[in-house]
Amino acid sequence: MNLTDQIAIANRLADAARDAIRPHYRTVTAERKSDASPVTIADRAAEEEMRRILKAEAARDGVIGEEFGEEEGETGRQWVLDPIDGTTGFLAGRPIFGTLIALVDRGFPVLGVIDQPILGERWIGVTGQGTTLNGTPVSTRVCKEMQDATLATTGPHYFSPEDGQRFMNLAGATDHQRMVMGGDCYNYAMLASGHLDMVVEAGLKLHDFAALVPVVEGAGGVMSDWNGDPLHAGSGGHVIALGDAARLEDVVDALQ
Repeated sequence: MNLTDQIAIANRLADAARDAIRPHYRTVTAERKSDASPVTIADRAAEEEMRRILKAEAARDGVIGEEFGEEEGETGRQWVLDPIDGTTGFLAGRPIFGTLIALVDRGFPVLGVIDQPILGERWIGVTGQGTTLNGTPVSTRVCKEMQDATLATTGPHYFSPEDGQRFMNLAGATDHQRMVMGGDCYNYAMLASGHLDMVVEAGLKLHDFAALVPVVEGAGGVMSDWNGDPLHAGSGGHVIALGDAARLEDVVDALQ
């Protein structure tokens, strides 16, 4: 898939978001949205800048953003924006949040960016191409046995009681002594770079996972819902990311 122009736009979006976020790092306090989740001036400023660029350079495409909702387009493509994925980590001064930028074509993610503005790290994934970190190819790692797998998730409070029990069933089948809590989108970047074996979460929205799919899969991994089905715009938010696709059936079985 030739997305040269769209990749260039995505890089400009990520650059603009960096410029909007960095001045506020370790300086801002949070507000609360209607769902009680935190938001900052940096979230809003970054999305405003990205939308300004899209209006100038991709005006016929749709836009979905965490902070300012959806604008319909004419092309069947949508840019999906999460200016700060991991606002809690951002507020804590921890550089494990990220800006997520995705291009979704007729419901399926075809281009994804995970950008860490403070560390200057940028993962880019494109359908049919290899994922890169700052221009250098990256790849996931092999995981031959479930009991050797390092599992990550953002936090147990994001699971319902039923989902939490299913997750703990999975955790019991892995190397739970090395389980990683916290990290939001940065966990998926670490998986793409071969430092984690699996990330499992629930309750995600399209802006939370769309950019992750091309990044993980372009690095040799796989992403799916908890039934093992591919992720798309209508997916329910139960997400599996694996560095080694051979473990997918094992993970799905453990979650059931």
